[in-house]
Amino acid sequence: MLETKQITVGAAIAEFLEQCGVKAAFGVISIHNMPILDAFNDRGNIRFVMARGEAGGTNMADAYARTTGSLGVCLTSTGTAAGNAAGAMVEALTAGTPLLHITGQIETQYLDQNLSYIHEAPDQLTMLKAISKAAFRVRSVETAISTLKQAVQVALTAPTGPVSIEIPIDIQAALIAQPADLSPLPIGVAVPPVASLDALAERLRTARRPLLWLGGGARHAGAAVARLMAMGIGVVTSTQGRGIVAEDDVRSLGAYNLHKPVENFYQTCDAMLVVGSRLRGNETLKYQLKLPRPLYRADVDGSAEGRCYETDYFVTGDAKLVLEGLAERLEGKLNIDPAFAADLRAAKEQAEKLLLDGLGPYTTLVAALQKAAGRKFNWVRDVTVSNSTWGNRQLQVFEPTAGVHALGGGIGQGLAMGIGAAVASAVTGSGRKTFSLCGDGGFILNLGELATAVQENAPVVYVLMNDQRYGVIRNIQDAQYGGRRCYVDLHTPDYAGLTASLKLPHTRVSNWSELPAALEKANAATGPFLLEIDMLSIGNFTTAFAGPPTKVPA
Repeated sequence: MLETKQITVGAAIAEFLEQCGVKAAFGVISIHNMPILDAFNDRGNIRFVMARGEAGGTNMADAYARTTGSLGVCLTSTGTAAGNAAGAMVEALTAGTPLLHITGQIETQYLDQNLSYIHEAPDQLTMLKAISKAAFRVRSVETAISTLKQAVQVALTAPTGPVSIEIPIDIQAALIAQPADLSPLPIGVAVPPVASLDALAERLRTARRPLLWLGGGARHAGAAVARLMAMGIGVVTSTQGRGIVAEDDVRSLGAYNLHKPVENFYQTCDAMLVVGSRLRGNETLKYQLKLPRPLYRADVDGSAEGRCYETDYFVTGDAKLVLEGLAERLEGKLNIDPAFAADLRAAKEQAEKLLLDGLGPYTTLVAALQKAAGRKFNWVRDVTVSNSTWGNRQLQVFEPTAGVHALGGGIGQGLAMGIGAAVASAVTGSGRKTFSLCGDGGFILNLGELATAVQENAPVVYVLMNDQRYGVIRNIQDAQYGGRRCYVDLHTPDYAGLTASLKLPHTRVSNWSELPAALEKANAATGPFLLEIDMLSIGNFTTAFAGPPTKVPA
């Protein structure tokens, strides 16, 4: 009789993640996750990116997942280390990112006894449940893999989200028989009811100026969207829905979803179908944006019905299946207003002109970046004035997984996200160059991750907008606090000296005449590159951005 091969639970975890298609994982090695990472190293099939902090590692895994459309994985230690990941987990939860957060845990014999054991956090599982779609604890060697399989299944099941799993160190190191089946569990798809599709199609059939609002939940539905657009239906997207339709397509408003000319255009539409979007407050003027009526919605989450806006009809189901079902039912049956397409184009052109007029000198930067990036690139953005004014809509993206934005509003995450997106491009061979737009206030928050970018030779161009202050906060103080400025001016590093110490290529642009050569150098770099924009020399935006708008600008 052949002797059964014995492996550690950590090795079984590594093999399972390989079968899930994971090509890179992120995090920080610790005494409480070493059996898993030892197996990563021994097997050599998953690239492990050594972040300098758990927050950064989790942001990297988030961006990896968004730009590949697959499972992101981060590993942390327990206690303080798991807590360090909390902000990044909240971001992944806000964005609905399918992310697996594996955190170690102390030995089972000491758990939950309030012994002040090293790396222990009281009631850590409750904390993880608050920042995750779901959180699990492995409670025995025998259930380690089955619990892990369930965690991955939950993360990947729509509505997707980050899932945490605690695995005590003694269980990670335990020997088990080689599992016979390490394949992942199937991922269910919510099939929309036939009667609901019939009813929705009948409502849309009589519309002459129908518009789709596409959110992040529809990123996998591009082919069905294309069919509906070919019938004459227009499109607008949320920030998360960018790239479902290439943003130079004249049939799409892109992410110009709240500008006054677009709101006026909405009032000429006789139907809107919102698919896979939560209609976030930042993108609907705190739910006061006037959307077309009737307003229909389709979402995999049935509880979205009536949320934010009253719904005239609702279909529960996967976005791709809903849109495919509608395309089948509406083919050859629509009578679109001949003026609709031209009116849509005019609305976008007017909105775009208003935005560019407000940028002042920075229109030059936007145009140069678009030319340098081409059509195949990742566009990663931190929360900064530049992103809020133009990065979220004006720099065009062309693929549904190309855009990554700190959706929850937390600053400082773009630096690490840029690494995750760049590593994803490298391990998948997507050919996308990563550009990461950051403000100096947020950039310094996770500055240590620049060392990670250099060590990993991550092909990312950081576009650092440096005005030596928290620009948006200062603008809010000017607009709402009588110009009383406090706590906004920042001591900023000499980035030329800092990057030299890291062996990170760097160029500062203080005049637009320097920009073409700087972008050429940045694009030619095979690893990370810091392109610093000296905003104090170049000047201010024509229109000051003072926080999320609450009414449409005139």
